[in-house]
Amino acid sequence: MPLLSSGRLRSKVRVSSGEEAKSLVSDATYQEAFAWSSVILPFLFPALGGLLFGYDIGATSGATISLQSPELSGTTWFNLSAVQLGLVVSGSLYGALFGSLLVYPIADFLGRRRELIIAAVLYALGGLITAYAPGLGVLLVGRLLYGLGIGLAMHGAPLYIAETCPSQIRGTLISLKELFIVLGILLGYFVGSFQINAVGGWRYMFGLSAPVALLMGIGMWSLPPSPRWLLLRAVQGKGPIQEYKEKAIFALRKLRGRPTGDRVSERQIEDTLVSLKSSYTDDAKGSFLEVFQGASLKAFIIGGGLVFFQQITGQPSVLYYAGPILQSAGFSAASDATRVSVVIGLFKLLMTGVAVLKVDDLGRRPLLIGGVSGIALSLLLLSAYYKFLGGFPFVAVAALLLYVGCYQISFGPISWLMVSEIFPLRTRGRGISLAVLSNFGSNAIVTFAFLPLKELLGAENLFLLFGAIALISLVFVVLIVPETKGLSLEDIESKILK
Repeated sequence: MPLLSSGRLRSKVRVSSGEEAKSLVSDATYQEAFAWSSVILPFLFPALGGLLFGYDIGATSGATISLQSPELSGTTWFNLSAVQLGLVVSGSLYGALFGSLLVYPIADFLGRRRELIIAAVLYALGGLITAYAPGLGVLLVGRLLYGLGIGLAMHGAPLYIAETCPSQIRGTLISLKELFIVLGILLGYFVGSFQINAVGGWRYMFGLSAPVALLMGIGMWSLPPSPRWLLLRAVQGKGPIQEYKEKAIFALRKLRGRPTGDRVSERQIEDTLVSLKSSYTDDAKGSFLEVFQGASLKAFIIGGGLVFFQQITGQPSVLYYAGPILQSAGFSAASDATRVSVVIGLFKLLMTGVAVLKVDDLGRRPLLIGGVSGIALSLLLLSAYYKFLGGFPFVAVAALLLYVGCYQISFGPISWLMVSEIFPLRTRGRGISLAVLSNFGSNAIVTFAFLPLKELLGAENLFLLFGAIALISLVFVVLIVPETKGLSLEDIESKILK
């Protein structure tokens, strides 16, 4: 898309000065003018919530090695049982599950901005408590608090970004949040590799999250609330409509860097409010189960289905096998788990970058269909490798890289993108909390069921099972998942969900 010399995006249609304030509702055809400098901070600070989620994944792998070492743990309680170690590793996952449940009834009350501020506080507390833990009990409390922060951040971040950014770059920015998660994983791996030989290194690995969380909290405090959330509160009858409308106009002006009194922001807010009023009827107002009705149910099937298939196609299990697969191919780096993790992480980062660059160009469906097809193929190749191609290790390496690459251009970023944009505004907070719950719940199921299934079925049949599930998920994408490229959030609600 061509750029004006001022750095603002040019509309795809010719408009006169009197038409400058086109409706947000119709911005599928009208591309909102904006300055890139005004988009950076409203994206960056919520995205730090994703980075801190990824950091926990990366740092925990090194921290558990350090924590169990008699020489390096710096504690007298390093001799952890398998159950205790499992609780340390999965403590943040349980916290995220609980956070997803907790936020369901209060998401619309808190608002996206306050939710992310609370998430930052929980991240900081969890990181500090874990870093200074005098014993296992306190350590587990810190892990749980950190996980609560993950649950709130993974709910609030895509909401805030989707509701505040221009629609023509929404896909790019939500996908870029996934890039921040991968960056966080890499950061955790690097910190782990640097601190792995330090006495008490695990404390540094966990504690480094605190200053990043502080930056996230300060940043979110400086940003305005989501204008769409303010208008939602207005039509919910939580206060005078005019007062919320003025707050929404002020918030949009601050987000876009526009001067006081500009007419563009006023017109955009007015049109969004009209659209909200027309879709927000009183008959279902305040219904706790409304997310399972009508358009919201359709949205939940799409969004919840994507994050569910994202996990049950075996993503945790395939990465679990990354080390042995690379070792079988004779890669010397495979002897060092942290180095292998960095290699895989760098490839994940590269392929996520491809998705970021292409999601608003190619669209959601082509990337999903192509990526999920590749995932199915890679899983079938892994099954064949363990069944009868063991003498050809390059097949396993190619399958592993194919899986990671295809996941990162499809399920990885696009599932969260679709979740953030598919729900109607009135149920968006509760709908996304259920989708986050589905994601962490299915992640837990796959993680804990992997070893029993491996012993029961064998690696070759387990990957064959995952491959069959991937084919089912491909059918789901082809038949159920719509294309939302270029549509405003209001257009998605009126044109796709009705």
